[in-house]
Amino acid sequence: MTRLTCSLAGVSFKNPVVMASGTFGFGKEYGAIYDINKMGGLSGKGLTLHPKAGNDGIRVAETASGMLNSVGLENPGVAAFLREECPRWEQLDLARIVNLGGNSIEEYVEGAKLINEDAARRKQEGRTAVDMIELNISCPNVKAGGMAYGIKTDIARQVVREVRAATALPLVVKLSPNAEDIVGMAVMCQEEHADGVSLINTFSAMKIDIFKRRSIFDNLYAGLSGPAIKPIALRMVHQVSHAVTIPVMGMGGISSAEDIVEFIMAGATVIQVGTHNFVNLRAGERLVSDLEAWMNREGIQALDEIRGIL
Repeated sequence: MTRLTCSLAGVSFKNPVVMASGTFGFGKEYGAIYDINKMGGLSGKGLTLHPKAGNDGIRVAETASGMLNSVGLENPGVAAFLREECPRWEQLDLARIVNLGGNSIEEYVEGAKLINEDAARRKQEGRTAVDMIELNISCPNVKAGGMAYGIKTDIARQVVREVRAATALPLVVKLSPNAEDIVGMAVMCQEEHADGVSLINTFSAMKIDIFKRRSIFDNLYAGLSGPAIKPIALRMVHQVSHAVTIPVMGMGGISSAEDIVEFIMAGATVIQVGTHNFVNLRAGERLVSDLEAWMNREGIQALDEIRGIL
């Protein structure tokens, strides 16, 4: 029997398919379409300490083999998430990951502390709503905070170090492809005792309205995702997985079982699916089924047989 199970930072995943932050909300809307418990995990909508309204103007635009987004981390804030979403997350049978952003180190740390305290309280009561924190230092469409922290390794180090000290939960750091040295960034995360890294986030990109003679986005630049970025994402995952011993979550343009296999072969422990959720609202269950079928056809009994073979 084919085994899709895997483990990352002590967290068990029934399969390697995780829904990427910012593309799946907190799971409620997609849960009305299909059983999201069929997936390995869910990285919730990016959170900040305080609620954010997000960017003004156009937020999403289609481009060749991908999409641009300038949402700007619209979210209810950490406290509202813990109060309103976590009771439902307790009922989910998959790995539950909080994606945490911030506009200052103090905000990152305070957000991590609140999540950690809530997790500790629930654990004492025999409940669990959050299994892992994914630290977002890489979002390219937030003017303050994210871009600066995700580009320079020495600046990112302080954020990772202080958040690591603020939480006992498994900590995975999400890396930006816009970093000056993404391999060096991953090595730094390992040095600062992160439990893993996830990559890649979106590329900083642009779209111009040639009739209005301006960027279509009020924020000028936006984040590029989708199949167009997959070959570059795959290369970066391969480079990083060979440079660190901590596990890697790979993502970037995944839209088929074959894409998943490529990332696993490049060294990823689990993968995340983002933009494809907008193309196929039932992407999660289809990808899990297609991956199992591919492994059966190829006579592969477990993902470890092909992981990191390149």
